[in-house]
Amino acid sequence: MERDQLADFLRRRREAIHPGEVGLPKGPRRRSNGLRREEVAMFAGISVDYVARLEQGRSSQPSTQLLGALARALRLSDDEREHLFYLAGHQPPRTDGPAQLARTGLVRMMELLTGTSAVVLSDLGEVLAQNPASLLLMGDQTAFTGDRRYLVYRWFTDPAVRASHPPGEHERHARELVADLRAAVGRHSGDPAVAGFVTRLRAANSDFRRMWAEHQVAVKRTDRKLLIHPRVGHLLMDVETLVGVDHRQRLMVLTPADNETRERLELLRVLGIQEFTQPHETSPEGDVADPRLHQEP
Repeated sequence: MERDQLADFLRRRREAIHPGEVGLPKGPRRRSNGLRREEVAMFAGISVDYVARLEQGRSSQPSTQLLGALARALRLSDDEREHLFYLAGHQPPRTDGPAQLARTGLVRMMELLTGTSAVVLSDLGEVLAQNPASLLLMGDQTAFTGDRRYLVYRWFTDPAVRASHPPGEHERHARELVADLRAAVGRHSGDPAVAGFVTRLRAANSDFRRMWAEHQVAVKRTDRKLLIHPRVGHLLMDVETLVGVDHRQRLMVLTPADNETRERLELLRVLGIQEFTQPHETSPEGDVADPRLHQEP
């Protein structure tokens, strides 16, 4: 870990971001054009004290999850993010395996969609980033660990996940998830981690085994879904998916398909963010699964 270099890099990247780039007013009381430490802490979901310690070269080694949160908060490019990981003494996330960190460009596009639900997903179906409107619609989907990071795994192993869709839609939605996973697994041919994931899911659920054996392949780019929200009821949503050039990440946008759904979403915004009951999970190593809960030991 190159503490001094890491401190300098984080400080300079923070100072280089104009508040307007992240939706903040400059204001007459700012002494510089850059972000304040407390603003970086807010965007990354970590304590201001820890940001200060990082910038002063006094911190413990940050986890890879925390580095990912900092990379998103500071709008780092792919090259800058890789540099950040090296300075912190970690290997950057693999570029040939499943995506682990949301691409900066997709995050910026997502954040421009104010009032519209949007998420950045890996090609295996892990939610890598969400905007506030999507948090209202589906809760925090970024805090899962292990195989539960992937929606297809939760769909086939957790009945509570299927409760968000009408029973009549379960078979169709399940088949779409399996066909999409087939396409992703083909792109990751030879990756033992991806093959192991499929093996565990086949062992966990007979319906998945049956659908997987049919070898259907399809990347879902547009859809209309009927969702059941615990606070406002049925929501008919149009779903458009922008697939990245390398197919490893995608931006999914959900918009109301009728006036009734639009009115219910407006009501949901008034009610505020639903307090979802799922606990934040921890990895076997004991790392906090959600970087926003990180505090320095």
